[in-house]
Amino acid sequence: MWAKYKLSELGAIVGGATPSTSVEKYYGGEIAWVTPKDLSSFSGRYIECGERNITEEGLNSCSAQLLPAGSVLFSSRAPIGYVAIAKNPIATNQGFKSLVPDTEKVDSLFMYYLLKYNKNRIEAMGSGTTFKEVSGATMKNIEVNLPPLAEQKRIAGILGALDDKIELNRRINANLEEQAQALFKSWFVDFEPFRDGPFVDSELGKIPQGWKEGNYTDIVEIRGGGTPKTDMQEYWNGNIPFFSPKDVGAGCFILDTEKHITAKGLENCNSSLFQPNTVFITARGTVGKVVMSGTEMAMNQTNYALLGKQNIPQYYVYHITLQLVGRLLKKANGAVFNAITTRDFACEQIVIPPYSTIKHFSDIVKPIYENILLNEVQSNRLSALRDTLLPKLMSSELSVKNDYEL
Repeated sequence: MWAKYKLSELGAIVGGATPSTSVEKYYGGEIAWVTPKDLSSFSGRYIECGERNITEEGLNSCSAQLLPAGSVLFSSRAPIGYVAIAKNPIATNQGFKSLVPDTEKVDSLFMYYLLKYNKNRIEAMGSGTTFKEVSGATMKNIEVNLPPLAEQKRIAGILGALDDKIELNRRINANLEEQAQALFKSWFVDFEPFRDGPFVDSELGKIPQGWKEGNYTDIVEIRGGGTPKTDMQEYWNGNIPFFSPKDVGAGCFILDTEKHITAKGLENCNSSLFQPNTVFITARGTVGKVVMSGTEMAMNQTNYALLGKQNIPQYYVYHITLQLVGRLLKKANGAVFNAITTRDFACEQIVIPPYSTIKHFSDIVKPIYENILLNEVQSNRLSALRDTLLPKLMSSELSVKNDYEL
Protein backbone atom coordinates (compact mmCIF):
# COMPACT_ATOMS: atom_id res chain seq x y z
CA MET A 1 0.00 0.00 0.00
CA TRP A 2 1.15 3.49 -0.83
CA ALA A 3 1.16 5.99 2.05
CA LYS A 4 1.46 9.76 2.33
CA TYR A 5 4.52 11.29 4.03
CA LYS A 6 6.00 14.72 4.54
CA LEU A 7 9.55 14.94 3.26
CA SER A 8 10.69 15.73 6.80
CA GLU A 9 9.40 12.29 7.82
CA LEU A 10 11.66 10.61 5.29
CA GLY A 11 14.94 12.16 6.37
CA ALA A 12 16.66 15.42 7.21
CA ILE A 13 16.19 18.45 4.95
CA VAL A 14 19.54 20.24 4.81
CA GLY A 15 20.39 23.60 3.28
CA GLY A 16 23.81 24.83 2.25
CA ALA A 17 26.02 27.89 2.37
CA THR A 18 28.95 29.61 0.68
CA PRO A 19 32.26 30.23 2.46
CA SER A 20 33.48 33.81 2.05
CA THR A 21 34.88 34.10 -1.47
CA SER A 22 37.37 36.70 -0.28
CA VAL A 23 39.19 34.19 1.93
CA GLU A 24 41.53 32.21 -0.31
CA LYS A 25 42.19 29.44 2.22
CA TYR A 26 38.51 28.43 2.16
CA TYR A 27 38.80 27.15 -1.42
CA GLY A 28 40.86 24.57 -3.27
CA GLY A 29 40.59 21.85 -0.66
CA GLU A 30 39.39 18.27 -0.88
CA ILE A 31 35.71 18.75 0.04
CA ALA A 32 33.38 18.59 -2.96
CA TRP A 33 31.13 21.69 -3.08
CA VAL A 34 28.20 21.91 -5.48
CA THR A 35 26.12 24.84 -6.77
CA PRO A 36 23.01 24.82 -8.99
CA LYS A 37 25.25 25.95 -11.86
CA ASP A 38 27.12 22.64 -11.56
CA LEU A 39 23.87 20.75 -12.09
CA SER A 40 22.79 22.94 -15.01
CA SER A 41 25.33 21.19 -17.23
CA PHE A 42 25.24 17.84 -15.41
CA SER A 43 23.52 15.02 -17.28
CA GLY A 44 23.85 12.04 -14.95
CA ARG A 45 22.29 10.99 -11.66
CA TYR A 46 25.26 10.58 -9.33
CA ILE A 47 27.46 13.62 -8.81
CA GLU A 48 30.97 13.47 -7.34
CA CYS A 49 31.97 17.14 -7.28
CA GLY A 50 31.28 20.59 -8.61
CA GLU A 51 33.46 23.17 -10.33
CA ARG A 52 35.10 24.12 -7.04
CA ASN A 53 36.19 22.35 -3.88
CA ILE A 54 36.38 23.87 -0.42
CA THR A 55 38.64 23.24 2.54
CA GLU A 56 37.63 22.00 5.98
CA GLU A 57 38.17 25.54 7.23
CA GLY A 58 35.81 26.80 4.54
CA LEU A 59 33.18 24.26 5.54
CA ASN A 60 33.47 25.18 9.22
CA SER A 61 33.31 28.91 8.43
CA CYS A 62 29.71 28.75 7.23
CA SER A 63 26.50 26.84 7.85
CA ALA A 64 27.10 24.31 5.05
CA GLN A 65 27.13 20.68 6.12
CA LEU A 66 28.94 17.69 4.70
CA LEU A 67 26.18 15.52 3.27
CA PRO A 68 26.76 11.76 3.20
CA ALA A 69 26.83 9.68 0.03
CA GLY A 70 23.28 8.87 -1.03
CA SER A 71 21.93 12.31 -0.16
CA VAL A 72 19.50 13.62 -2.76
CA LEU A 73 20.37 17.17 -3.84
CA PHE A 74 17.50 19.43 -4.94
CA SER A 75 18.14 22.96 -6.21
CA SER A 76 15.69 25.25 -4.46
CA ARG A 77 16.45 28.57 -6.12
CA ALA A 78 17.35 30.05 -9.50
CA PRO A 79 16.48 27.62 -11.01
CA ILE A 80 14.38 25.25 -8.96
CA GLY A 81 14.33 21.53 -9.66
CA TYR A 82 17.79 20.23 -10.54
CA VAL A 83 18.17 16.84 -8.86
CA ALA A 84 21.22 14.63 -8.28
CA ILE A 85 22.44 11.99 -5.85
CA ALA A 86 25.69 12.51 -3.96
CA LYS A 87 28.09 9.75 -5.00
CA ASN A 88 30.38 10.66 -2.11
CA PRO A 89 30.31 13.16 0.79
CA ILE A 90 29.40 16.59 -0.63
CA ALA A 91 28.61 20.09 0.58
CA THR A 92 26.36 22.53 -1.29
CA ASN A 93 25.77 26.23 -1.44
CA GLN A 94 22.58 27.90 -0.26
CA GLY A 95 20.82 27.10 -3.54
CA PHE A 96 19.86 23.63 -2.32
CA LYS A 97 17.44 21.94 0.04
CA SER A 98 18.81 18.40 0.12
CA LEU A 99 17.31 15.28 1.64
CA VAL A 100 19.50 12.98 3.71
CA PRO A 101 17.21 9.95 3.47
CA ASP A 102 16.22 7.63 6.26
CA THR A 103 17.24 4.45 4.45
CA GLU A 104 14.76 2.36 6.41
CA LYS A 105 11.94 4.36 4.83
CA VAL A 106 13.11 5.57 1.45
CA ASP A 107 15.51 4.50 -1.29
CA SER A 108 17.81 7.28 -2.57
CA LEU A 109 17.33 6.43 -6.24
CA PHE A 110 13.55 6.24 -5.82
CA MET A 111 13.61 9.66 -4.10
CA TYR A 112 15.66 11.05 -6.99
CA TYR A 113 12.94 10.04 -9.45
CA LEU A 114 10.16 11.09 -7.09
CA LEU A 115 11.58 14.62 -6.82
CA LYS A 116 11.98 14.82 -10.59
CA TYR A 117 8.35 13.77 -10.93
CA ASN A 118 7.26 16.45 -8.44
CA LYS A 119 9.56 19.16 -9.81
CA ASN A 120 6.81 21.39 -11.25
CA ARG A 121 4.64 21.05 -8.16
CA ILE A 122 7.53 21.98 -5.87
CA GLU A 123 8.59 24.87 -8.11
CA ALA A 124 5.06 26.31 -7.87
CA MET A 125 5.49 26.47 -4.08
CA GLY A 126 8.43 28.85 -4.41
CA SER A 127 8.13 32.48 -3.41
CA GLY A 128 10.12 35.66 -3.87
CA THR A 129 10.14 38.77 -6.03
CA THR A 130 13.67 38.88 -7.46
CA PHE A 131 13.78 35.12 -7.94
CA LYS A 132 11.68 32.27 -6.64
CA GLU A 133 12.96 30.07 -3.86
CA VAL A 134 11.57 27.08 -2.00
CA SER A 135 12.21 27.58 1.72
CA GLY A 136 13.36 24.89 4.09
CA ALA A 137 10.00 25.00 5.90
CA THR A 138 8.14 24.53 2.62
CA MET A 139 10.38 21.68 1.59
CA LYS A 140 9.92 19.88 4.90
CA ASN A 141 6.12 20.02 4.59
CA ILE A 142 5.86 18.80 0.99
CA GLU A 143 3.72 15.67 0.92
CA VAL A 144 4.53 12.72 -1.30
CA ASN A 145 3.12 9.24 -1.77
CA LEU A 146 5.43 6.30 -1.20
CA PRO A 147 5.06 2.55 -1.66
CA PRO A 148 6.82 0.09 0.66
CA LEU A 149 10.63 0.13 0.46
CA ALA A 150 10.85 -3.10 -1.55
CA GLU A 151 8.53 -1.71 -4.21
CA GLN A 152 10.47 1.58 -4.24
CA LYS A 153 13.59 -0.39 -5.12
CA ARG A 154 11.79 -2.24 -7.91
CA ILE A 155 10.46 1.00 -9.40
CA ALA A 156 13.86 2.66 -9.12
CA GLY A 157 15.36 -0.45 -10.72
CA ILE A 158 13.18 -0.10 -13.82
CA LEU A 159 13.88 3.61 -14.29
CA GLY A 160 17.50 3.17 -13.26
CA ALA A 161 18.11 0.45 -15.85
CA LEU A 162 17.04 2.87 -18.59
CA ASP A 163 19.29 5.61 -17.23
CA ASP A 164 22.14 3.12 -16.83
CA LYS A 165 22.04 2.42 -20.56
CA ILE A 166 21.74 6.12 -21.41
CA GLU A 167 24.77 6.90 -19.24
CA LEU A 168 26.71 3.97 -20.74
CA ASN A 169 25.97 5.32 -24.22
CA ARG A 170 27.18 8.73 -23.08
CA ARG A 171 30.47 7.29 -21.83
CA ILE A 172 30.93 5.26 -25.03
CA ASN A 173 30.29 8.36 -27.12
CA ALA A 174 32.69 10.47 -25.07
CA ASN A 175 35.37 7.84 -25.67
CA LEU A 176 34.61 7.64 -29.39
CA GLU A 177 34.76 11.39 -29.82
CA GLU A 178 37.98 11.52 -27.82
CA GLN A 179 39.46 9.06 -30.32
CA ALA A 180 38.38 11.25 -33.26
CA GLN A 181 39.78 14.38 -31.62
CA ALA A 182 43.07 12.63 -30.86
CA LEU A 183 43.34 11.60 -34.51
CA PHE A 184 42.63 15.17 -35.66
CA LYS A 185 45.31 16.53 -33.33
CA SER A 186 47.81 13.90 -34.45
CA TRP A 187 47.28 14.70 -38.13
CA PHE A 188 46.50 18.41 -38.31
CA VAL A 189 48.18 19.89 -35.24
CA ASP A 190 51.20 17.67 -34.56
CA PHE A 191 51.59 16.43 -38.18
CA GLU A 192 52.71 13.04 -36.86
CA PRO A 193 51.92 10.92 -39.97
CA PHE A 194 53.83 13.39 -42.17
CA ARG A 195 57.07 13.67 -40.16
CA ASP A 196 59.04 11.62 -42.68
CA GLY A 197 58.27 14.06 -45.48
CA PRO A 198 59.66 17.55 -46.15
CA PHE A 199 58.37 20.58 -44.25
CA VAL A 200 58.34 24.23 -45.32
CA ASP A 201 58.27 27.50 -43.40
CA SER A 202 55.02 29.45 -43.05
CA GLU A 203 53.62 32.26 -40.94
CA LEU A 204 52.05 29.54 -38.81
CA GLY A 205 55.32 27.65 -38.35
CA LYS A 206 56.69 24.68 -40.23
CA ILE A 207 54.04 22.76 -42.17
CA PRO A 208 54.18 19.71 -44.44
CA GLN A 209 55.15 20.47 -48.01
CA GLY A 210 52.06 20.73 -50.19
CA TRP A 211 49.97 22.22 -47.39
CA LYS A 212 49.18 25.94 -47.41
CA GLU A 213 48.21 28.84 -45.22
CA GLY A 214 44.73 30.26 -45.48
CA ASN A 215 41.73 31.55 -43.60
CA TYR A 216 38.94 29.54 -42.05
CA THR A 217 36.49 31.07 -44.51
CA ASP A 218 38.55 29.78 -47.46
CA ILE A 219 37.15 26.32 -46.78
CA VAL A 220 33.99 26.98 -44.73
CA GLU A 221 30.84 28.85 -45.73
CA ILE A 222 29.10 30.70 -42.89
CA ARG A 223 25.31 30.87 -43.04
CA GLY A 224 22.92 32.75 -40.79
CA GLY A 225 19.50 31.88 -39.43
CA GLY A 226 16.27 33.62 -38.54
CA THR A 227 13.07 33.31 -36.55
CA PRO A 228 9.54 33.33 -38.01
CA LYS A 229 7.18 35.86 -36.45
CA THR A 230 6.17 34.47 -33.09
CA ASP A 231 2.64 35.85 -33.30
CA MET A 232 1.86 33.86 -36.46
CA GLN A 233 0.46 30.55 -35.22
CA GLU A 234 0.69 28.94 -38.63
CA TYR A 235 4.48 29.29 -38.49
CA TRP A 236 4.90 27.26 -35.31
CA ASN A 237 4.41 23.78 -33.84
CA GLY A 238 5.16 22.04 -37.11
CA ASN A 239 7.49 19.12 -37.75
CA ILE A 240 10.71 21.01 -38.56
CA PRO A 241 13.14 21.16 -35.61
CA PHE A 242 14.21 24.75 -34.91
CA PHE A 243 17.66 24.94 -33.33
CA SER A 244 18.64 27.52 -30.70
CA PRO A 245 21.50 27.60 -28.14
CA LYS A 246 19.26 26.17 -25.41
CA ASP A 247 19.04 22.92 -27.41
CA VAL A 248 22.74 22.17 -26.95
CA GLY A 249 23.15 19.12 -24.73
CA ALA A 250 25.91 16.77 -23.71
CA GLY A 251 26.27 15.06 -27.10
CA CYS A 252 27.84 16.25 -30.32
CA PHE A 253 24.63 15.74 -32.32
CA ILE A 254 21.32 17.61 -32.09
CA LEU A 255 18.45 15.24 -32.80
CA ASP A 256 15.48 17.31 -31.70
CA THR A 257 14.76 20.80 -30.43
CA GLU A 258 12.48 22.49 -27.94
CA LYS A 259 10.66 24.42 -30.67
CA HIS A 260 9.47 23.37 -34.10
CA ILE A 261 8.28 25.35 -37.09
CA THR A 262 6.09 24.60 -40.08
CA ALA A 263 7.03 24.63 -43.75
CA LYS A 264 5.29 28.01 -43.97
CA GLY A 265 7.34 29.27 -41.05
CA LEU A 266 10.50 28.18 -42.82
CA GLU A 267 9.43 30.08 -45.94
CA ASN A 268 8.95 33.21 -43.84
CA CYS A 269 12.25 33.40 -42.00
CA ASN A 270 15.91 33.82 -42.90
CA SER A 271 16.88 30.22 -42.13
CA SER A 272 17.46 27.48 -44.65
CA LEU A 273 16.55 23.86 -44.01
CA PHE A 274 19.96 22.52 -43.09
CA GLN A 275 20.88 18.94 -43.87
CA PRO A 276 22.19 16.31 -41.42
CA ASN A 277 25.81 16.86 -40.33
CA THR A 278 25.55 20.62 -40.69
CA VAL A 279 27.86 22.15 -38.09
CA PHE A 280 26.19 24.72 -35.83
CA ILE A 281 28.01 27.15 -33.57
CA THR A 282 26.18 29.25 -30.99
CA ALA A 283 27.18 32.87 -31.55
CA ARG A 284 25.21 34.92 -29.02
CA GLY A 285 24.06 34.28 -25.48
CA THR A 286 25.59 30.86 -24.93
CA VAL A 287 28.63 31.38 -27.12
CA GLY A 288 31.02 28.93 -28.73
CA LYS A 289 29.13 25.63 -28.43
CA VAL A 290 29.75 23.47 -31.50
CA VAL A 291 27.40 20.64 -32.52
CA MET A 292 26.20 18.81 -35.62
CA SER A 293 22.63 18.32 -36.77
CA GLY A 294 21.48 14.73 -36.61
CA THR A 295 18.53 15.42 -38.89
CA GLU A 296 17.18 18.20 -41.10
CA MET A 297 16.50 21.39 -39.13
CA ALA A 298 16.31 25.16 -39.25
CA MET A 299 17.95 27.55 -36.77
CA ASN A 300 17.47 30.97 -35.27
CA GLN A 301 19.64 34.05 -35.70
CA THR A 302 21.82 33.48 -32.62
CA ASN A 303 23.77 30.71 -34.41
CA TYR A 304 25.82 30.17 -37.52
CA ALA A 305 25.59 27.15 -39.78
CA LEU A 306 28.99 26.07 -41.10
CA LEU A 307 29.24 24.22 -44.40
CA GLY A 308 32.37 22.92 -46.12
CA LYS A 309 33.21 24.62 -49.41
CA GLN A 310 34.32 22.61 -52.45
CA ASN A 311 33.15 19.32 -50.91
CA ILE A 312 35.17 19.72 -47.71
CA PRO A 313 33.62 17.00 -45.47
CA GLN A 314 31.49 18.10 -42.53
CA TYR A 315 33.41 15.99 -40.00
CA TYR A 316 36.53 18.00 -40.84
CA VAL A 317 34.53 21.24 -40.59
CA TYR A 318 33.40 20.12 -37.13
CA HIS A 319 36.93 19.51 -35.88
CA ILE A 320 38.53 22.60 -37.41
CA THR A 321 35.72 24.65 -35.85
CA LEU A 322 36.36 23.14 -32.42
CA GLN A 323 40.02 24.09 -32.83
CA LEU A 324 39.10 27.63 -33.92
CA VAL A 325 36.78 28.17 -30.95
CA GLY A 326 39.51 26.99 -28.60
CA ARG A 327 41.87 29.59 -30.04
CA LEU A 328 39.28 32.35 -29.79
CA LEU A 329 38.68 31.46 -26.15
CA LYS A 330 42.39 31.65 -25.40
CA LYS A 331 42.58 35.07 -27.04
CA ALA A 332 39.79 36.24 -24.77
CA ASN A 333 41.94 35.25 -21.75
CA GLY A 334 39.12 33.27 -20.21
CA ALA A 335 36.54 36.07 -20.55
CA VAL A 336 33.05 35.21 -21.74
CA PHE A 337 32.29 36.22 -25.32
CA ASN A 338 29.32 38.50 -25.86
CA ALA A 339 29.16 37.27 -29.43
CA ILE A 340 31.12 35.62 -32.21
CA THR A 341 30.96 37.47 -35.53
CA THR A 342 31.70 36.41 -39.09
CA ARG A 343 34.76 38.67 -38.92
CA ASP A 344 36.15 36.54 -36.09
CA PHE A 345 36.06 33.56 -38.44
CA ALA A 346 37.46 35.44 -41.44
CA CYS A 347 40.43 36.75 -39.44
CA GLU A 348 41.54 33.33 -38.28
CA GLN A 349 44.44 31.83 -40.19
CA ILE A 350 44.60 28.06 -40.48
CA VAL A 351 46.76 25.45 -42.15
CA ILE A 352 44.89 23.89 -45.08
CA PRO A 353 45.92 20.32 -45.96
CA PRO A 354 45.45 18.80 -49.42
CA TYR A 355 41.88 17.71 -50.06
CA SER A 356 42.96 14.06 -50.27
CA THR A 357 44.29 14.22 -46.70
CA ILE A 358 41.11 15.85 -45.41
CA LYS A 359 39.01 13.23 -47.21
CA HIS A 360 41.12 10.39 -45.79
CA PHE A 361 40.64 11.73 -42.25
CA SER A 362 36.90 12.08 -42.81
CA ASP A 363 36.63 8.52 -44.13
CA ILE A 364 38.35 7.21 -40.98
CA VAL A 365 36.17 9.14 -38.50
CA LYS A 366 32.91 8.63 -40.39
CA PRO A 367 32.09 5.25 -38.76
CA ILE A 368 33.02 6.73 -35.38
CA TYR A 369 30.43 9.49 -35.76
CA GLU A 370 27.87 7.13 -37.24
CA ASN A 371 28.16 5.00 -34.09
CA ILE A 372 27.89 8.12 -31.91
CA LEU A 373 24.73 9.12 -33.75
CA LEU A 374 23.20 5.66 -33.38
CA ASN A 375 23.92 5.71 -29.65
CA GLU A 376 22.35 9.15 -29.29
CA VAL A 377 19.25 8.03 -31.20
CA GLN A 378 18.94 5.04 -28.90
CA SER A 379 19.42 7.21 -25.81
CA ASN A 380 16.70 9.59 -26.98
CA ARG A 381 14.28 6.68 -27.34
CA LEU A 382 15.20 5.36 -23.90
CA SER A 383 14.76 8.86 -22.43
CA ALA A 384 11.30 9.09 -23.99
CA LEU A 385 10.40 5.68 -22.55
CA ARG A 386 11.69 6.68 -19.11
CA ASP A 387 9.77 9.95 -19.21
CA THR A 388 6.60 8.06 -20.18
CA LEU A 389 7.00 5.53 -17.38
CA LEU A 390 8.00 8.03 -14.68
CA PRO A 391 4.57 9.61 -14.03
CA LYS A 392 2.80 6.25 -14.36
CA LEU A 393 5.09 4.58 -11.84
CA MET A 394 5.22 7.51 -9.43
CA SER A 395 1.45 7.90 -9.37
CA SER A 396 0.93 4.14 -8.90
CA GLU A 397 -0.98 4.02 -12.19
CA LEU A 398 1.36 1.16 -13.05
CA SER A 399 2.09 -1.36 -10.32
CA VAL A 400 5.37 -3.22 -10.20
CA LYS A 401 5.54 -6.88 -9.29
CA ASN A 402 8.63 -8.92 -8.63
CA ASP A 403 11.32 -9.12 -11.31
CA TYR A 404 10.21 -5.76 -12.77
CA GLU A 405 6.99 -7.18 -14.15
CA LEU A 406 4.50 -4.38 -14.78
